[in-house]
Amino acid sequence: MKNLNSEKLSTDLKHETSSDYNIEKDYRETQSNSYIRFLNASSNSPAVDIYSNNTLLVQNLPYKEFSLYFPASSGNYNIRIYPTGQNINPILDADIHIAPNTITNLAITGNTPNLSLYAIPEPVAAQNFGRPCIRFVHLSPDAPAVDLNLSIGTKVFSNVTYKKITDYACLPAGTYTFNINATGSDNTALTIPNVQLLPNTYYTIYALGSVEASVPLSAVVTAEQRQ
Repeated sequence: MKNLNSEKLSTDLKHETSSDYNIEKDYRETQSNSYIRFLNASSNSPAVDIYSNNTLLVQNLPYKEFSLYFPASSGNYNIRIYPTGQNINPILDADIHIAPNTITNLAITGNTPNLSLYAIPEPVAAQNFGRPCIRFVHLSPDAPAVDLNLSIGTKVFSNVTYKKITDYACLPAGTYTFNINATGSDNTALTIPNVQLLPNTYYTIYALGSVEASVPLSAVVTAEQRQ
C-alpha cells in the first residue's frame, strides 16, 4: 500500500502546508479506492505497530498521533496491534469491513487491556461554500458528557457523550479558542487555543486522555481532506 501525506493540527500547533494538502488531494482525486488511517487514542497504551492481514502497515504510532492515509480496497481485514517491536500477543485484535469509496479513521480507544477499534467515517465529497466546518468526537473513556464552546461563550456542541460523533457545524473562517466543559457546568476542563479554521476545509476535534489518570484531558484538531 502506498503511504499518503496526512495533515494534523494539534494543540502543540503542528500546521499543515498548502503544498502537502494539494499533493494528497491531487493523488486522491485520481483514485477509486477507499482510505483508512489510524489514531492512537489510548492514553495508557505504548507506541504501537499495526498489522493488516499479517502485514506491517504502521510502525511506532504513539499516543495522540495519526498514521498516514492508506488506500484500501473494499473488503474484510484483520487488524492486529502490538506494542512497538513485538509481534506476539496483540493488545488488540479486530476484524473490520471497508466499504467501497469511503474514508475511515480507525481510533484505538479505551485503556489497556480493554481496547477497541472505533471507526469514525469522513465524508468524501468537498463542499465549496466558503466556510470551514468542524465536528467533535469524545474519546476520553472516563470523562462525563461535555459541551464544546467558543471562548466568547457560544455553545457549538452540547451533551457529547463518550464515543459520540457530532454532525458538522460551519463557522466563519478565522482563528478560534474552544473550551470543553462538563455538560451543565461553567467550569472549563480544557482550553484549545489558536485553532485556525480555513475556508472550504473540514476539521474534527478529538477529546482524548483522562480526567482521573496521570495522562490529562487533551485535544487534537485535524484537517480532513476531501476529493
